[in-house]
Amino acid sequence: MIILDEKMALPPPPPYAPAEPVSPPPFPYQSRIVPTLATLPPNILLQIVYATFGGKGTIEKQRQILYWLNTSLRAVCRTIYVACMHVLRSTYIPAYTAQIRPPYSSDPFPLTTPTSPTPTSSSPSFPPPSFTSSLSTSDSTSPVLSLQRETRVLDLFIALKVREDVWLDDSELHLGSEDSFRDLFELMQPRSRLEDLVRVIGVKEGVISVPNPGGTAVKVMYPKGKSASGSSGGKSALGPGRVNGTSTYASSSAGPSSRRQTRPTRSIPFSSLSASFSTRKVGLILTTRERKKTIVEVDRARDEKLEVAARMLVAELREWIEAMS
Repeated sequence: MIILDEKMALPPPPPYAPAEPVSPPPFPYQSRIVPTLATLPPNILLQIVYATFGGKGTIEKQRQILYWLNTSLRAVCRTIYVACMHVLRSTYIPAYTAQIRPPYSSDPFPLTTPTSPTPTSSSPSFPPPSFTSSLSTSDSTSPVLSLQRETRVLDLFIALKVREDVWLDDSELHLGSEDSFRDLFELMQPRSRLEDLVRVIGVKEGVISVPNPGGTAVKVMYPKGKSASGSSGGKSALGPGRVNGTSTYASSSAGPSSRRQTRPTRSIPFSSLSASFSTRKVGLILTTRERKKTIVEVDRARDEKLEVAARMLVAELREWIEAMS
């Protein structure tokens, strides 16, 4: 009698093979992303940055932490940079505004940023601006760089202030840099504030363009036979702006005029414009790939507000654009 074993009748087992990696549920077909500090939600990351100060500590210790945030931590990545600058700006904004000298004004953090109307075939526009005077649009879309140019002055003040505070805590022999603060608030702050005011007023008047979603880049062009230094018909591109010591455009917004009824057909990108500032004169400088040229210049009084000077510059800029058309 032969007894057959059922195990002998079965086929041999397959050769050994490594098992395929299986992700744990509930996502069996997606790879897990390892969380990092930079991928945390902004509110949690901001709480972590605030936690670096600790519950208790001396003023000198807090200044050292602020110095570390400015020189080291914010350089890790973009998200940490935003969180660090939130802490630094909110900490030093009272000291910054206290340094503003009358009759100048300040607004480094506007609530809203005006944008240009959507360009049409009858209203050609130039390339959208960026933080610097360039025809590239890469900087304008960056969440780090601000369209408000006074914000850059605030960041320079913070970098200077945190350094001076720590050095003064380390040694009583440190004399400070009063000249640096003087340059910031006598030249750079009013000039950048003037540029921001020109942008706001110029966008409303239709003579200045700012970034638009999906905007296309167009080269800066001048009509045939004209250049940035002058206009046809013998008319000077630099308007008087002031006659007999009084502003000719200070009350230009008091009523409609024939000059304001027709909007200019062209607008200049804000990225291509910069301001020249002194106690007696202000102007607008147009920067292209070929050259840099002052296209508008007006007189101002020493105690004149920046808002008045900005209106005069925009009025002269409108006339310059109409002369170039």
